[in-house]
Amino acid sequence: MAQHPDLDRVDRALLTALSTNARASGAALAAEIGVAESTVSLRLRRLQSLGTIRGYHVDVDLASVGVSLQALIAVRLVKHDRSEIDAFRSAVPHLPGVLGVFHMAGADDYLLHVAARDAEELREFVLAHLTGHPAVAHTETNLIFEHAEGDGWQHLIG
Repeated sequence: MAQHPDLDRVDRALLTALSTNARASGAALAAEIGVAESTVSLRLRRLQSLGTIRGYHVDVDLASVGVSLQALIAVRLVKHDRSEIDAFRSAVPHLPGVLGVFHMAGADDYLLHVAARDAEELREFVLAHLTGHPAVAHTETNLIFEHAEGDGWQHLIG
């Protein structure tokens, strides 16, 4: 589990700068936040070792590669047996098309963010991987018409 370090002004500025351009050089980051490049390097290593920075990722426009349909699928489990929950949770992130998995409180147990090339592929995903799964009691699929990334997390780190 990641530690929860106290972040100072430099750490927060570094995280904000990286959110704009995670490929920025150490020199560019140092100039933007007003510290030495060596400070940026040390802070990045520290934030990575603490688990605050978990990685750097490519953001692919799925529609540009022929994957134009996205959905949120609510999943309700049959029962809350620990071994079935663990097995479901371990398998689901690796299913074809799964972009994200949320373990929920409330009426539904999981919310899956899934991408597919078309409605038939989405239907096949639900039938092949969810409705036939022994741990799954119910699913409800909601199509996503539009998605926008949020940056409100920046306000949370001050």
